[in-house]
Amino acid sequence: MRGMTQNSSGELYALAHEHLPSDVAERWLGLLRPGIRLAAAGGDEAVVGQLGGEPRLPDTMEWPEWEGQGPLSFIASVDCAALPAGALDIPFPASGTLAFFYYDGQADGEDEAFVEVDDPQTWAGARVVYVPAGASTTRLDTPCELEAYPHVPLAARVGPTVAEPTHPQIQEVLAPDAEPFSEYEHPVCDDKFIDGLWQLDDEAGHQLGGTPRSVQGPVELEVARAALGPETDWHDPRLAGEMREWVLLAQFDSDDAADMMWGDTGCLYWLIRRDDLADLRFDKAMFTWQCC
Repeated sequence: MRGMTQNSSGELYALAHEHLPSDVAERWLGLLRPGIRLAAAGGDEAVVGQLGGEPRLPDTMEWPEWEGQGPLSFIASVDCAALPAGALDIPFPASGTLAFFYYDGQADGEDEAFVEVDDPQTWAGARVVYVPAGASTTRLDTPCELEAYPHVPLAARVGPTVAEPTHPQIQEVLAPDAEPFSEYEHPVCDDKFIDGLWQLDDEAGHQLGGTPRSVQGPVELEVARAALGPETDWHDPRLAGEMREWVLLAQFDSDDAADMMWGDTGCLYWLIRRDDLADLRFDKAMFTWQCC
């Protein structure tokens, strides 16, 4: 299932009150979490980061690699100080730069390698690098094994993010007795309401914080299962609680301007525990990806 939407609060308010009883509409609106959507900067928009191009990393740091496989591709970076201050409900850094790297297969030899959330042996294929404000940095050239993605400057827009009705964020409040992650009888599950959300926006997009805009169901569920152990049953009662521990750090969608295509119009996701985010422990971030 392609993920839900990020839109203006006015559009969502109108949609909710059109299709839901007033009391349900207000409860649902109160469950929306703020996110920062990133899109190609135009005109005089302030630039807060970039897709592709080449990264600036600490002088002492070498280009990230997956040992035994090869260098990771540079996906994006974000200048945390340039983002709207206090816009998110998570302890996102107020300064410094976040750089995201992913093994996209360009350096594959005879054997293809994939980064999978349920295979710890592949986790080295995705990395988040935090560069503190004031650190001495160097713009690194892309390794010869790779072709850099085109540079696309990014601007930021704050808005509410929407979770699927079966997401614990919604389900545990509106239908606490329903089977976890399963459809249930409730106005928020009505086809007309869901279709209205789709019509507002059906793209995953690039995003910081908020509820992840999934392609194939809640990405927090995938990460929670991996954190508990890849052999964890999908119906394990611990999953819902573990999901609440993980928040979206960033997601990067397929993007024509940056010549990025993740599988079949897929999306890359990095999630992290709130405590690790507050402590700037980006080495603890978990990666997953989804495609159609």
